Amino acid sequence: MGHRRSSWIAFITILNKEVRRFSRIWPQTLLPPGITMALYFVIFGNLIGGRIGEMDGFAYIDYIVPGLIMMSVITNSYSNVVSSFFSTKFQRSIEELMVAPVSPHVILLGYSLGGVARGLAVGLIVTLMSLFFTRLQVQHIGLTIGVIFLTSLVFSLGGFINAVYARNFDDISIVPTFVLTPLTYLGGVFYSISLLPEFWQSVSLINPILHMVNAFRFGILGVSDINIGIALVLMAVFAVVLYAFSYRLLVRGTGLRQ
Repeated sequence: MGHRRSSWIAFITILNKEVRRFSRIWPQTLLPPGITMALYFVIFGNLIGGRIGEMDGFAYIDYIVPGLIMMSVITNSYSNVVSSFFSTKFQRSIEELMVAPVSPHVILLGYSLGGVARGLAVGLIVTLMSLFFTRLQVQHIGLTIGVIFLTSLVFSLGGFINAVYARNFDDISIVPTFVLTPLTYLGGVFYSISLLPEFWQSVSLINPILHMVNAFRFGILGVSDINIGIALVLMAVFAVVLYAFSYRLLVRGTGLRQ
């Protein structure tokens, strides 16, 4: 009973620290994504969207809103954990956690759910901002919440793994720049893959972000380019595999013990 209580206190402490960290500097963590997405809404939605017309039976701005929300969630969930955990490692304060009687599960859940909290906070801000440009009518609320939580968790864990292996601050920007950004822009945020030739449609299915964006779009608009069941299974599998791998890294002390 005492062990459970101490573990719970440790978890709440880490999670609270992570939430306070990004909320305290909200002009740097929460405001910029909102402004960036507002520019996307204005440029792609209002200015260019009128020329594009409809996509899958929806006005272009309505079609891209779910993708833009998901893009902001992915980026911020990842960046929160990778920057926070690497800073902890860089400052050597991670050594205190490693020698403390705290389960690796507690450490991992505290940091990853901190990333989820920031991802969902930014997603909420972008969603509220989108209401100035379009009217959102969520078709499947349970699916929508489940998809955005799973996606945020997957990329929080991805950020954790990146932080473990990073040796300097340059290393934490490599994956977002050369992996996440291309996959996001090619993940159906701004278009339906039905517009692509059959070969490139098949290639696009390899991109996991495509499945996440389309599952979220289905939850809001009720349309999707992919099988929703497969998308949910993929997200669950990614979450379990990344969690297990992150846990193993913590237990072994990979990149943490000097």
